[in-house]
Parts: sequence; structure tokens; C-alpha cells
Amino acid sequence: MTEASNPLLSPSTLPYGMPEYASIRPEHYLPAFAAAFDEHLTEVRAITVVRSMPTFENTIEALERSGETLDRVAHAFYTVSSADATPEIQQIDEQLAPLMAAHDDAIRLDGALYGRVAQLHSMLDRLDLTDEQRYLVQRHFREMTHAGAALDDESKARLTALNQRLSTLSTTFEKNLLSDTNDLAVIFDDAEDLDGLSEGELSATARAAAERGFQSRWLVSLPLFSGHPYLASLTARESRRRIMQASLARASRGNENDNRAVLTEIVALRAERAALLGYESHAAYITADETAGTPEVVERMLRELAVPAARNAQREGAALQRIIDENEAEPFALEAHDWAFYTEKVRQARFDIDTAELRGYFEAERVLRDGVFFAATKLYGITFTERSDLSSYHPDARVFEVHDEDGSAVGLYVLDLYTRDTKRGGAWMNPIVSESALRGTLPVVANNLNVSRPADGMPTLLTLDEVTTLFHEFGHALHGLFARVTYPHFSGTNVFRDFVEFPSQVNEMWILWHEVLSSYARHHETGEPLDAGIVERLRASETFDQGHATSEYLAAAWLDQAWHRVGAGSAAGDVAEFERAALADVGLLNPVVPTRYSSAYFAHVFSGGYSAGYYSYIWSEVLDADAVEWFRANGGLTRENGDRFRSRVLGVGGSKDPLEAYRDFRGRDAEIAPLLKRRGLEG
Repeated sequence: MTEASNPLLSPSTLPYGMPEYASIRPEHYLPAFAAAFDEHLTEVRAITVVRSMPTFENTIEALERSGETLDRVAHAFYTVSSADATPEIQQIDEQLAPLMAAHDDAIRLDGALYGRVAQLHSMLDRLDLTDEQRYLVQRHFREMTHAGAALDDESKARLTALNQRLSTLSTTFEKNLLSDTNDLAVIFDDAEDLDGLSEGELSATARAAAERGFQSRWLVSLPLFSGHPYLASLTARESRRRIMQASLARASRGNENDNRAVLTEIVALRAERAALLGYESHAAYITADETAGTPEVVERMLRELAVPAARNAQREGAALQRIIDENEAEPFALEAHDWAFYTEKVRQARFDIDTAELRGYFEAERVLRDGVFFAATKLYGITFTERSDLSSYHPDARVFEVHDEDGSAVGLYVLDLYTRDTKRGGAWMNPIVSESALRGTLPVVANNLNVSRPADGMPTLLTLDEVTTLFHEFGHALHGLFARVTYPHFSGTNVFRDFVEFPSQVNEMWILWHEVLSSYARHHETGEPLDAGIVERLRASETFDQGHATSEYLAAAWLDQAWHRVGAGSAAGDVAEFERAALADVGLLNPVVPTRYSSAYFAHVFSGGYSAGYYSYIWSEVLDADAVEWFRANGGLTRENGDRFRSRVLGVGGSKDPLEAYRDFRGRDAEIAPLLKRRGLEG
């Protein structure tokens, strides 16, 4: 294959540089990566062979200009490998993982390049630079130092070997999890076993079974987290037990997809790498370049929150047990698979809310256009036009063009809503094209969810949790769409990991905002708006079941920290026993409230970008809850408020210290009191 015949090696002719997926075939990817690696290395060599003194232009700016082809190829491929990982794509991903790790190290650990960057950093106060340029020098120096650029050659060689092996292991972890999740999908022979599901939910399970070749049967696929949304509705206790059991067993069954040996090797190698880089643990290494600073700060916060969260969960569990004892002909002890079902009974009794009935008011297309898009238009003045003429990486992925109020282009937004066997679990946002004034590019960003597809002709009705996920992920998309920076290093969501969730969490506040809710929450058959009384009861129930929700999240965040505070040379031992000991240590070992992610399927930290960083969600929520208070106090859904948030937070991307950006928006540092109130952890 010649470079001329490979569509990945030439800039796309499509609007906004959208990859020409219609022309890209799997066999194009590896040759394109090989060519892009060579080109990038040549560009970096051109920087380091310059004999003149380093300047911002001939070193930092030149580095920012380099690697454009590689960025284009990588964005195109990794979008597909996460959302449509066919066996062929998975094989490419496995081959690519160590190659990409080696290439990254070849750049980050380049001694000559680091010398030039370090020299510029040492004379920073004498350089005539903009604020963005100054911060860019600081970040390149900090990140290269953090990556190991100052190590000796022998240490760099070991570091490179570790990074390559870790990259391979992370890819294996994700592949194993996807395979075992598909294998453990629960098959039911009788629709009565799924009593309690809506007609749409039942049709989705029948469709999923038929797509696997099971006629007249029903298949329940598993989400990424522990449990399943259906557990709140299913009346058959045995059905609930089967689903929960399958969920908790993923990638830890002793088969070819077992991740336990994979994750313990990842933990050991990350610990060794941290020691090589001068840190006590991987957690210390990661937090050193986050806003938290140290794992001790993270531990202190998690412990302080765990005590009241566990207490609330115990109280909630006792209330559920009373419901069982008073209403079941043959009472039984509450178990994890019962929690959601009886929680709904308590919710109905206490607040007169049936969350299953709410789905009729959350038709997906209306939620998208009259909820998510509507709120964005009100806040930021942007508009959305579907571009059916632009094909994306999968037929399910829809493309929307985004414009500002004055008609100027903002970028493209891609939404891939439905689950499929080739898509990894969970929900996420990723860039397909990154914005940069230096490169003359505008953003293309994608949101992926895993909503079950109903039978043909039936509407897609979302749960309230799925509505929340869509608003949340769109908050990330807005961050990617609005950032306007010069240098690609700072584009979109390229911010500290423990800050990145803040903008997405803030966007969730509009879900129950009156003007937004009245726009999208209308019954899909009658068009009637959601009753105002139900809305008020929804608001009143916001702290309901927060002991459970907070405990399961904190348990996962604590597990992440526990694994990654293991020192070099220390053996973690049996995975299940390690989990039990870690959760007992923080007071969150509660069998009826399992951790949101058990280790063998904790993709965030073993195959995603959240290793030693899953605490980021609660850390960012401190900022989120504080910012929501500001919005409410200043009029809520107004253009003035939106413009302020856009210009001072979303629009700066990573080009400014994130806490400085927050202070610029809020006028002060965030306070934790609003978070404690939101989660019922006061007192």
C-alpha cells in the first residue's frame, strides 16, 4: 500500500477535517501509524539538531506543530477502537499498544529535546511571552520531567520497557472485559421472568437476543458498573440475582478472559515505574501532577466522606429490610440484588415517584433536541444542525454542526447513543479533531452512550439516569467544542484529570431546571408535560439513597487508591482478599452495597485514564456543587451566566491553571459545604 492510497495520511477533505471513514479500512491503520511515527520523529530531530540557542519559536512552538499527522491518525483510530471494536480492530489495537508506548517515550524521554525545554524553563522570567506561552513552557518542562526525561540512559531503557508492557496489559484488560461482558449477558427463556420491565425495555431485550441468534428469548446485556438499571423494576428475585451475579463475576471466572493476573501485574509494574521515577507509589506519582498534590490529601477527603456515607447507607439498608419484613410473605435478608427494587418501593411510598413511569416522558430525541441542545442554546447562544450528509465511523453515529449566534462555526458534535457488542461499556466523550489556532483546526467531538435499542418502530425511552448521563457527557462535549487555544497541547479537555469532570457535572444542573424540563419532559404519546408535583417531589428526593450512591462510589475510589499505593516489590496477593481488606480499612465493606466497580472490571483505572485518579469525580464535584450555587444565586439559565462560564472556564481549555480559572469564574476558591448538603453528608 502506498502512502498516496492511504486516506489517513492526507488531510481530510470533509468539513472540519472529519476523518473520511467511508474510505478508511482496517488495513490502513497500522501503515498509517508507522508513517506518522517516522514523520513525527523526523520533525522532533529537526528541533534538536538546531545549533542556535533555544527559543520559544524554534523549540516549543515547533514541538507543538510536530505530530499533526500522528494526531489525525490516532484520533481516527481510537474513536473506532472504543466504539466499534471488531475482532480485526482489536487485533490492530493489541499490535499498536506497545508501538504507541515506545513512540511516546521516544519523544518524552529525548534528552536533547528535554535539554532545550529545560533551558527555556530556566530563563522563563526573561522571555517575552504571552500567558499561554509561558504556561506552555512550564507544562512541557513539568510533563517531560514527570515522564522521566531527566533519568540516565539505563533507567530510561527500563522505563520504556515498563511503559510498553503496561500499554499491552491495559489493552488486554479492556479486550478481556468486553469479551467476558458479552459472554455473561443473561439469557431468559420466559418473558415472565422479566416482569416489571416496560414494553420498550422488553422489546430491547428481545431484539438483543435475536441479534445474537436467540429467537423467542430475551437477553439482558450488562453495563460497565456493578448491577443493572433493570434491578429496580424486576419483580422476580431470582432474575435480579442472576443479573447481579453475572455483573459481579465479570473477568474473574478463571477463564481466558480473567483479568485478575492482568491487573496485579499492572499494579506491580506501575509501582516499579513510580519508584524508578522517585515516588513511593503510583498514586504519589499521579497526584503529584494533579490539583490534589498528594495521595494523603486524597485519602483524607475519602475517609472524611466515607464515615457519614457508610452510616447513611446502613440506615437506608435498615429501612429496606423493614419493607421486606412487613410486606413479603416469607421475609428474607436484604442482598445487593434487592437494593434497587426495594429502594423504588420506599421512593414511591415516601415521595410518590415511580421512576419506571418517568421513562415515558424522556423520549431520547426530545431529550436531545429540547433538553440538551435547548439548554446549550439558552446558555451559550449556539445552534445545532444535523449533517446527514457527513458519515461517521458507524451508522449509529449522528453528526451535528454547531454554530454560534452570529453564524460563525464552532465545530461538529457526534452522538453515538446505542449499545452494541463491539462498543466498550460506560459513556464518554473523545475528540476526533482537536481545536488549535496554530494548526487552523476547529473541534470535532463525540459522545458515546450505551442505551439499549428498542424494537423497530418503538421509541427510545430513557431512564432518569440515562438522561443524566447524556447531559453529563454533553458537558464534556461543550468543553471540547468551546475551548479556543493557540496550541494543541491545551485543546479541549486537556486539563488535569481531577478537574476535567467539573464542567460535565455542572451541565447536569439543567436536567430539572424548570425552563429546560418543561421543554423536553413531555409524554411520548400524549405530549403532556411532566406533572409539576412530580417535579417538585423529584427535587425533594435528591438526597434520597445518597448513602448507597456515595458509598458505592467512594468504595471504588478507595480501591483505586489502595491498589496504587502498593509499593514497588510488595505483593498484592489474592484480588478478592485485597478488596475486602481495603474496604474494611475505610469502613465501606458492606456486602449489600458492593463497590461500583470491582477490580477485575474497573476499566477506568486499568484500561482507561483514571489510574489513581478515580477520586476525581468527587474532587471535581466540590467545584461543581459550589458553581451550581453561583448559577442559582445569579439567575440560572441566562446568556450572561453562560458567557461567563464559557469564557472563564470552558473556553480556556488547558491553557490556564484550572484552579486559577475557577477563581476567575467564581471570585474565590470552592467551598465543600454545598457538596455535603447535596449528598446528605452534613452533620
